[in-house]
Amino acid sequence: APGSSLRAPKEPQNKVTVVLGAQWGDEGKGKVVDLLALDADIVCRCQGGNNAGHTVVVDSVEYDFHLLPSGVLNKNAVSFIGNGVVIHLPGLFEEAQKNLQKGKGLQGWETRLKISDRAHLVFNFHQAVDGIQEQQRQQQEGKNLGTTKKGIGPAYSSKAARNGLRVCDLVSDFKVFEGKFRMLAEHFLTMYPNLKLDVDGELEQLKGYAERLRPLVTDGVYFMHKALNGPNKKILVEGANAALLDIDFGTYPFVTSSNCTVGGVCTGLGVPPSYVGRVYGVVKAYTTRVGVGAFPTEQDDETGELLQCRGREVGVTTGRKRRCGWLDLILVRYAHMVNGFSAIALTKLDILDTLSDIKVGVAYSVDGKPLPSFPANMDVLTRVSVEYETLPGWCCSTESARRFEELPPRAQQYIRFIENFLQVPVKWVGVGKSRESMIKLF
Repeated sequence: APGSSLRAPKEPQNKVTVVLGAQWGDEGKGKVVDLLALDADIVCRCQGGNNAGHTVVVDSVEYDFHLLPSGVLNKNAVSFIGNGVVIHLPGLFEEAQKNLQKGKGLQGWETRLKISDRAHLVFNFHQAVDGIQEQQRQQQEGKNLGTTKKGIGPAYSSKAARNGLRVCDLVSDFKVFEGKFRMLAEHFLTMYPNLKLDVDGELEQLKGYAERLRPLVTDGVYFMHKALNGPNKKILVEGANAALLDIDFGTYPFVTSSNCTVGGVCTGLGVPPSYVGRVYGVVKAYTTRVGVGAFPTEQDDETGELLQCRGREVGVTTGRKRRCGWLDLILVRYAHMVNGFSAIALTKLDILDTLSDIKVGVAYSVDGKPLPSFPANMDVLTRVSVEYETLPGWCCSTESARRFEELPPRAQQYIRFIENFLQVPVKWVGVGKSRESMIKLF
C-alpha cells in the first residue's frame, strides 16, 4: 500500500552520546570527553558559555578550554557550538590564541569549528553587569552567587527578555546590528547608571569578529539533522557545568543560567529526544563545590584540606579554591533521576589513596526525620544531617593501575559500593591526569 513504509517505525540512524557532570561541576568531564572524542566525528557544546573550564592533557601539553569543545583537539572531528551556548567572541578568539601557543593540538581549529547561527552573543557590557550584580548581592544580602563574572547570567537574561542579539544578527547587515546593539547597551545603562561602556569601541571590535566568524557560522538545526540522518557518524555532546548547577534542578539560586542536564541537549542543539543515545555521568570520587551554597558532605577540616591539596582543587575559570568533602551519593542519585545515566565515569580515585577510612553519604535527614528525596529548598539543604557509610581505605597508590583487576581490592570494593547504591554501572575509573589513566571496565 502507498505510504506503508512510512508507517513502519524508523530507528534513528545516528544517536548522540552525551557526557554530563553529575555533581557541582569540576568532575573531570574534559578528560572523559577527550577520551571519547578520539574516534568521534562531531563534538558539540549545547549550553553555557566561557564560564565552563575543561582541562585536557595531550602529549603532556595542558590545554584549557572554556568555549571551544574539548574535541577540537581531534583533527578529524568537527567541533560544533550549538544554539544553547552563549558566546563571548573576544573570549573565543583569545582562548584559541592561548591554546595555539601551548602546543600543536589546536592548529587549524577554524577549519573544523562550526557555530550555530541561533546562538546568543555575550557582550562586554554583559560581563560588566555580571560584576556589578555580584557586588550588589554582596552588599544587600551579604553573599553573592559566586558567578564567574563572564556575563553568562546577564546574556541568558537578555535571551529570555527577548532583547538579546544572536550570531545571525552579527553576520547579516551590520548597520541593523549596530542599531540593536546600541539599544541594548542603552537598556543596560538605564538599569546600571554607573556601568562603564565603550559602545563605539566594542562595535569596532565586533565588526572585525563578524568577518572572522562568518565562515564558521552555519544553520545549526540543518547541520545536526544532516549529521543525525546521514551516513554513520559518532556524535559526542559535551555538557558544561553540572546537574546541581542546572537552572531548574540545581541548588537554586546558587546555579548557572542554563540547563546542564540532559534536556539541554535537545533544546541547545535542536536534537529530538529519540536521537539521544548513551548518557554518561561524570562523578568525582569525592565531592567539591566552588563558591557559596549548601554542601551537606563538606569537610571543613584536615580531610577537606587533604582532598583540596592532593586533588589540586582550584577552579580552571576562576582560580578559586574548591570546597571539598566526601562523596555524596544522595546527590548523585538525584542527578541520575534527572539524567538517566547509562553508565558512570568515576574520576580522581587516586586522590583517596592515602586515606585509611573513606566515608560516603548515603541518606539525609532533617530534625531527625529521614528525607525521601533531594530537597528543592536551600534552607532545608543547609540543615540536613548526612548519614555516612564508612568504607576501608586502600592506603596505597592506584596510579599505575591500567585494568580494574590491578586496583587494590578495597578500591574495587569502593567502586562496587557506588554501582550498587546507584544501580548504574561504572564504565571508567580515573586514577591520574593523562588519557591513559582512565581505566575502562567494560
